[in-house]
Amino acid sequence: MQFEIFSLFPSVFKPYFEVSILQKALENGLININIHNIRDWTFDKHHVTDDTPYGGGGGMVMKPEPIFTSVEDVLGKPPKCPVILMSPQGRPFNHAIAREMATFPQIAIICGRYEGIDERVRQYLITDQFSIGDFVITGGELPAMMIVDAISRYIPGVLGDPTGAEDDSFSNGLLEYPHYTKPEEFRGWKVPEVLLNGHHAKIEAWRREQSIIRTFLQRPDLLDIDKFSKKERQIIESLKNENKNNSSNTINHID
Repeated sequence: MQFEIFSLFPSVFKPYFEVSILQKALENGLININIHNIRDWTFDKHHVTDDTPYGGGGGMVMKPEPIFTSVEDVLGKPPKCPVILMSPQGRPFNHAIAREMATFPQIAIICGRYEGIDERVRQYLITDQFSIGDFVITGGELPAMMIVDAISRYIPGVLGDPTGAEDDSFSNGLLEYPHYTKPEEFRGWKVPEVLLNGHHAKIEAWRREQSIIRTFLQRPDLLDIDKFSKKERQIIESLKNENKNNSSNTINHID
């Protein structure tokens, strides 16, 4: 898969992409990441890529010409692949979008900076906008690295375990179950016995139950009751009752 990233600060990407899983994916030819400096498509001696906003206001706005020219020069006019803008105004990026994006042979990512980009880029060039959360950071470079990482995990061969991405949090609508490794006992805290007996069916059942419990405690908004078995719904009801009793006891203690 080919990633085309357009940024004013291309040097920030190299350290992250040249370590661990992504480095191996690049070396094995499973992904290819091209970083394009938008300033290379300016034609004035100062390589200006931003200007003051019409109508006044603080901050500077990225100019449309270098962005359009760089993207169209690399991808053609019009581009024949998704062109993504990293923006806090975009739709929240999640595992379903990562899986969807992994089916494309090529995607382009534009990293905004400063006060924002000229609106004509949104209207006439990009095909989608992604946000990594309800907050604002200095630029789109960090979010771009995050979505490249997330998408790459769904590309066959990138992870050592072919089913690794399917076990991650959110992949099945739940948070991932707890993990343990050696030593079997650490500071008196022991690994759950079920993980040591080699009974795979019991291990899978325990992991499923732990995922439900963890999701209930950390992200109850993710729980879709209709997708659970009768036994799993009973687990959730038990957790609700326990939570209700704990809340009641807290109120009585305060009284």
